[in-house]
Parts: sequence; structure tokens; C-alpha cells
Amino acid sequence: MTEKKIKNIFVQGAISTVFIADSITKHSSKTEIGGHSIFLGQVRADEIDEKQVAAIDYTAYEELALAQMHQIREDVFSKYPLSCMHVHHSLGVVNAGEICLFVFTSSKHRKPAMDACDELVERIKAELPIWGKEIFADASHQWKENK
Repeated sequence: MTEKKIKNIFVQGAISTVFIADSITKHSSKTEIGGHSIFLGQVRADEIDEKQVAAIDYTAYEELALAQMHQIREDVFSKYPLSCMHVHHSLGVVNAGEICLFVFTSSKHRKPAMDACDELVERIKAELPIWGKEIFADASHQWKENK
């Protein structure tokens, strides 16, 4: 049995809607799939201490994050009957209103795709060493709490 290659989930900057649409389009030929579940994480323009978040600058301990994501991927594939799983997370500056996380799961039926997508998002947020520095409109910043 060959070992699966560790996939790079990181994208510099925001994840474009064109990239997301292209990813969805590529699955139309896979006619055994009956359900897709997609989660898009978007940077919010939160107001904190009377200052508005303009962007988030994402950094990661990439080598560890990719190894952990590989294990999460293996766990989720062994738990759910998925056809496909795609995860993309931004690094660098992502402005408010832009997409920073794209999780896309596919299965023969909708329920496994939905459950797997939900579990992936929760585990990514809880387990991966990825940090966000909130950049405010006045150019000040603070480290973001993962919620």
C-alpha cells in the first residue's frame, strides 16, 4: 500500500471566487457523486474596542499544520464514505469580505458530505497551528482568538 502524499492546503492571500467556482465545476463529470458540502470562511469586519477589523494576516507553522491536516484527512476519509475532500486555507493578508477558508467534501449521498465538512472545519479551527493577526482600519493590530 502506498502512503498518501501530504497535500499543501495553503494559498497566498484570499481564496478567489473563480478558484471556488472552478473547483465545483471540475466535479460535474463525477456522476457517482450525489452530494457536495461546502464551507466558506469569510473575514468579518468585527468591531473590537471601537475599532473595525479591516483584514486578517494569517501565519502558520506550515510543516506541522500540513502534517496535522494529513492526519485529519486520513481520519475523516476513514470515518465517512467520501468521494472527494478539498481544503484550502489562506496565508498572508485577507481583507474583510474575502474568503480565507474553503472546505469542499463530496459523497454519493448528502449526509456524509455534510457531516464530514462540519467535522473538518471544527478540527481545522481547533487543531491546526494557524494564527490570525487582526489588522484594524487605523493600522493597529492584535492577535485573533480562534472561535
